[in-house]
Amino acid sequence: MNGAESLVRTLVDGGVEVCFANPGTSEMHFVGALDRVPGMRCVLGLFEGVCSGAADGYYRMKDKPASTLLHLGPGLANAAANLHNAKKAGSGVVNIVGEHALYHIKYDTPLTADIEGIAKPFSHWVKTSPTSKTVALDGARAIQAARVAPGQIATLILPADTAWTEADGPAVTPATPAPPAPDKDAVVAAAKALSTGKSAMLFLGGRALRARGLELAGKIAARTGCRVQAAGGTARIERGAGRVQVLRLHFVVETALEMLKGTRDMVLVGAKAPAAFFAYPGKPSVLTPKDCAVHALCGVDGDPLATLEALAAELGALNEAPTGVAAPKRPDKPTGAFTLDGLGAALGATLPEGAIVIDESVTTGRGFFPFSAGAPPHDWLNNMGGSIGFGAPVAVGTAVACPDRKTVVMIGDGSAMYTIQALWTMARESLDVCVLIFSNRSYKILYSQLSDVGAANPGPRAIDMLTLDRPTLDFVGMAKSMGVPGAHVHDLEELTRQLTFAMGQKGPYLIDVVM
Repeated sequence: MNGAESLVRTLVDGGVEVCFANPGTSEMHFVGALDRVPGMRCVLGLFEGVCSGAADGYYRMKDKPASTLLHLGPGLANAAANLHNAKKAGSGVVNIVGEHALYHIKYDTPLTADIEGIAKPFSHWVKTSPTSKTVALDGARAIQAARVAPGQIATLILPADTAWTEADGPAVTPATPAPPAPDKDAVVAAAKALSTGKSAMLFLGGRALRARGLELAGKIAARTGCRVQAAGGTARIERGAGRVQVLRLHFVVETALEMLKGTRDMVLVGAKAPAAFFAYPGKPSVLTPKDCAVHALCGVDGDPLATLEALAAELGALNEAPTGVAAPKRPDKPTGAFTLDGLGAALGATLPEGAIVIDESVTTGRGFFPFSAGAPPHDWLNNMGGSIGFGAPVAVGTAVACPDRKTVVMIGDGSAMYTIQALWTMARESLDVCVLIFSNRSYKILYSQLSDVGAANPGPRAIDMLTLDRPTLDFVGMAKSMGVPGAHVHDLEELTRQLTFAMGQKGPYLIDVVM
């Protein structure tokens, strides 16, 4: 058994059963080992950013890491933007990055790079295997690192000679330490702060936004009268009929300030204190009111569900009926010209039970939440890191993770072009994904950002940097060329008709919403 095979066997034995891959010459022994080792599903991506985004989506739905297989430093660099998003989301990923044979690195051939240097900003754990005898143990430790709460990026660099040289066999993955138990004194202090009623806010992120966490938050709100608020960036919210409703903090500073207005005590569970996405002249970076006391009860690396259980128990709220539970209700199917509310209503009217919604609609989808609050239970995933080109790759990962559930991904046309290759993987793997492209022919969010940052009175050359015409992008044509059927829609009737069709059939389908 060579080092590559010992690594693949270690990954499978350690519960890493999917590899999103874009391999090259230095990874061929790993690729060869896939034929000798049962249990590893290998999914090919035509761009490394598709592989890293898919691993992010897989973790968000399975709560266990997948691996990527990347080619040397440039391959890792191509994956970096979506590794950044995965890191911000708390997703566990095991990256396997090929390297030249150790004796070959000194010749500084074209693909030689500082792979550890590239990996460190986007990884929590980085290691280069020094010999074939250590590859399996290094892989086991990478799995262990990826499982650290809430999930971490582990990058194992595999020199080609350590992959092809004889190894001893697979290694056992060590147990991952559990996150710390809730601090009793902090729980008592938080309970006291929340008991002040509507001037108090329970501010949630991470796994606190799963159905059980929201139920507990609703019980706490029923007991204390506090408000419940989700962070602006959320890796996964379990929502829909029968679940406690919660709104995300708005991207626009003025709207976010209004949402937090009057808060005197804020208790953080699985979230950081709210801050503006960017700096804007004359606007605050810190979004909490000046007289608000912030209580950091559970950090992003803690155990939000155990913390909420302890908090509800301290308040005597475990037997309370939660407030804010969404009743089953769908909006009527909308008609007429496109409006933002109409788009939200079309989604809410057609979303199937168990759907996984991935939201990279940036500008268009900000107001969609109310229209799907009473739709059948579903999950909603957002971009935590802000690097665009997130949506379609994450949809690949969620569809691999949950093949019995419909994935719906909403993407702006500018964002879609970053990782359009994901459509090919959807077709190749017959993934059950409905892709919605909101084609407003521009980077529309940047129009408002020009004003917000004080870059007023833009001229024609500035505006030209924000438009996506000359030529117009044909997303249906591009999808067809990669094996994904689709249709253009020009009004809300056409949209609801196409959504109904897409939700009722299996496999990938693209709808180009021409706005």
